[in-house]
Amino acid sequence: MEMSIAKVTSQGQITIPADIRKLLGIQPGGKVVFIQDGNRVMMANATIEAFEQMHAAFAPEAGRLGLKEEQDVVDLVKQVRAERRKEAVNADHA
Repeated sequence: MEMSIAKVTSQGQITIPADIRKLLGIQPGGKVVFIQDGNRVMMANATIEAFEQMHAAFAPEAGRLGLKEEQDVVDLVKQVRAERRKEAVNADHA
C-alpha cells in the first residue's frame, strides 16, 4: 500500500497528487467520488465508479440475454437498430 499526502487549504481544498490522478485517470475538470467505509474514506474516479455500478446492476440481465463479450452487445445493438428501422419503414407505408 502506497501513501500520498496532500495539504488541506483554509477553504477545505486539496490538490490530488499527480501520481494518484494518473492512477485514477482523473483529467482536469474531472470528478471524483468519496466513498466512506467506517472511519476511512476512499476516493475514486466518479465516471469509472458510476460505470462499474451500472455494469454490476446490468450483469444479471446481460447474463439472461447471453451477453458475455463486448461484441455480443455490439451485435445486439445492431439487431435492435435494424428492427427499429424496419418498424419505421412499415409505419411509413401503413
